[in-house]
Amino acid sequence: MSHWNTRGLRGSSLEEKINFTNEKYRQRGLALFQKVPTPITPVKINQENKTITLAYFEKQSTVDYIGVAQGVPVCFDAKETACKHLPLQNIHQHQIEFMADFRAQRGLAFLLVHFTALDAYYLLPLEVLESYWAAAEKGGRKSIPLEAFVEKYRLQKTGNGLLHYLEAVSLYLMETEEKTRKDEGLC
Repeated sequence: MSHWNTRGLRGSSLEEKINFTNEKYRQRGLALFQKVPTPITPVKINQENKTITLAYFEKQSTVDYIGVAQGVPVCFDAKETACKHLPLQNIHQHQIEFMADFRAQRGLAFLLVHFTALDAYYLLPLEVLESYWAAAEKGGRKSIPLEAFVEKYRLQKTGNGLLHYLEAVSLYLMETEEKTRKDEGLC
């Protein structure tokens, strides 16, 4: 059983940007995304300030966010790295399985990744993640290099704190739908 500590807060600045952006998307009627809480069982509580000082995860979480954008179901996870690669150890098998199941239901599944040293943000499609995961399971590299994050999926942030990712989501959706049409012989 896992236990909660401050390492569980990694990625929180990225999540703060996403939460702020999601609220603006909701207010403008563009999308509705919900942060998925990770169920915990508190073990120790500081009675003075009513904060949890030790807790255990009740079960594995799925992804950080789930919702809908313009009628399209979407799920994604937020990851941050100080490296010029995304270590696969930051991603869990059950997360990939959930995203694959979500994708099988014709939803979109991806990662939003922040390279903190470069202050660069990218959308990483599930299919790219799955290919690196499969290669790692066969003894390949245990991370996704920066070069795998393509420029067309680079996210723009604004001075007012928004992290515009719906444009990348829209592009990913168009490419996914085109591939589906080709696979089904509709083109």
